[in-house]
Amino acid sequence: MEPALGMGVLWLLFAGTHIGLATHPVRGALVARLGERGFGAFFSLVASVAYTVIVSYYAAHRFAGAPGLALGHVPALRWPLMAIVAAGVALTIGALAAYPRSPMAMFSTKVPAPRGIGRITRHAFFVGVALVAAAHVLLATRLVGTVFMGGFGLLALAGAWHQDRKLLHLRGEPYADYLAATSVMPFAAVIGGRQRVVWGELPWASLAAGLAIAVLLRAVHASIFAHGGAWVVGVTLAGAALATLGSWRRARRRRTADARVAHAVS
Repeated sequence: MEPALGMGVLWLLFAGTHIGLATHPVRGALVARLGERGFGAFFSLVASVAYTVIVSYYAAHRFAGAPGLALGHVPALRWPLMAIVAAGVALTIGALAAYPRSPMAMFSTKVPAPRGIGRITRHAFFVGVALVAAAHVLLATRLVGTVFMGGFGLLALAGAWHQDRKLLHLRGEPYADYLAATSVMPFAAVIGGRQRVVWGELPWASLAAGLAIAVLLRAVHASIFAHGGAWVVGVTLAGAALATLGSWRRARRRRTADARVAHAVS
């Protein structure tokens, strides 16, 4: 089988499990049996296994099959595309640092005012992933790499759209106001006069760390998917776990603070 076709099938299975488990009848039945936290754990387990399979398949077939666009061989395009990758990595790391304070954070029940990187794009993580993916679609030397990274790009865009719809349903008017004051496209809300950039609020240290990570990844690019992609899987899952932990700890501190205020008032 052409590796690119196999990769496409795996991405369809990944999307199918995501969408299938999130549909109301399936989700409702699983929540009734497992509870909200149990469902969350089960959903994360399925996603982790599917992600591991996708990465492992690519690691095993990344040099096989039909050629890709390989635009990195064009001098005029190579460095601009690599700059897009670096910007995407920096944006992703900056978003992870800001995640616990964002309306999208797990365990969050409030919609804070746009702040920092959220003023530029409300979905900095998804946009960062999409930038990295789009550049790699053009840089990939094999078609399987094009499909592999294209899947991440489409997943990021779909994730941003789905998250907005879900939070609008859960939070109502406060999140509708947040949507009106922000944009997915970087700087679109600023250009439209609905938002402004406050440079002092930006996570400069995290953005700088993201650029450093991009440089490091370029230096070890040839071995990123060594050992069946174990490093990619491990770092991704660890990052997701740390972001979730940070969100949970922030939510717990907020609940404790609110309880103290309520007790003092009473």
